[in-house]
Amino acid sequence: MIYKFHEKDFEEIRLEGRKVFEGNLLKVGIDKAKLPDGSISTREYIRHPGAVAIVPVLDDGRIVLVKQYRYPLETVMWEIPAGKLDHENEDPDECAVRELSEETGYSAEHWQRLISIATTPGFSDEIIHLYKAWGLTAYKQHTDEDEFIGVQAFTVREIISMIKDGHLFDAKSLCALYACDLLK
Repeated sequence: MIYKFHEKDFEEIRLEGRKVFEGNLLKVGIDKAKLPDGSISTREYIRHPGAVAIVPVLDDGRIVLVKQYRYPLETVMWEIPAGKLDHENEDPDECAVRELSEETGYSAEHWQRLISIATTPGFSDEIIHLYKAWGLTAYKQHTDEDEFIGVQAFTVREIISMIKDGHLFDAKSLCALYACDLLK
């Protein structure tokens, strides 16, 4: 494939910046940046350590989802299990094993790394690494003390209905389910 444009045609150069907020999950910054035409603009952004999300598939083909309250949206949502990297150097493969176990109580014999997605590149550097896991064994769920998570398995047909009805609508889950080629 041949592209008409070069990266330099779009490059923005950071001139100065400051941290506005630094919390446990994310950091917020504001920069002044020089745009390709030479003008100066403000860029607000969020730094995030990254995350993983897993499509756990049971031997009978059902998919394990988690249900939890999502404070920013003020609603309870069905999603695939996921969690953030504990630090920027954490191996996403190890994080995926940990998060599947913590959120669902399952371990997996087989893992496939699917794709990585930039969740909201307009204002965040968060990358989520998506996985498929199968050959599951159930143990005991052991969530973080501030997590309240329900776990339930659904058929692909049920999940398709949940998507159509607006009950499953978060981007990481949809991307991962499509990347697994489960939603036909």
